Amino acid sequence: MPEIRQNIVDDLNALTTESWRTFRIMAEMVDALDTLNHLKANCVSIFGSARSKPDSPEYRDAEKLARMLVEAGYGIITGGGPGVMEAGNKGAHEAGGISVGLHIELPHEQGCNQYVKTRCNFRYFFVRKFMFVKYSTAYVVMPGGMGTIDELSEAFVLAQTGRTRPFPIFLYDSSYWNGLVNWLRESMTGRNFIGPDEIDRLLIMCDTPEQVVEHLNKILIL
Repeated sequence: MPEIRQNIVDDLNALTTESWRTFRIMAEMVDALDTLNHLKANCVSIFGSARSKPDSPEYRDAEKLARMLVEAGYGIITGGGPGVMEAGNKGAHEAGGISVGLHIELPHEQGCNQYVKTRCNFRYFFVRKFMFVKYSTAYVVMPGGMGTIDELSEAFVLAQTGRTRPFPIFLYDSSYWNGLVNWLRESMTGRNFIGPDEIDRLLIMCDTPEQVVEHLNKILIL
């Protein structure tokens, strides 16, 4: 009997904890909305590997791209961490523009980089993803790992299904992304799981910062 009573108490405590977690989620969302609603420019989100070093091609290109985007009138949003995220914030910061970091708390990840001017902290990935979509007018997806793939696929599905306003998704570095795009065309399209027009409509391949800015300025009117 004591064991049964303890099991009931544990179950009730678990239910209570789960119910109250909704308020923590809501508070996190409200804090982020209050912070980001003050952004005064169209923002571009830059994604890529947290493991990229400052001397890597993607780090240097992300830094240059962020600087060029700020000079063209855009703000920059990243995940706020190291690697490509740091490069994006650094380029925006040094160009005197908006530099936002949507920082997620991870057990094995370094803290927020020093170039973030506007910072939001998150415990929940889905709240963070919502903020990326809500405040971005374009995505630039640099070479990266599974986290980068996750952000790319999330944006693609939302645009594909019309659950968000259409915005351009740039795949930066064709030598890195060609394999994935070819697989989409051959395997997914070949089995009618996706339409070839969706790939052409939603994804733009670029190899230089200049190409990204040129394409973006053709699509968006600031």
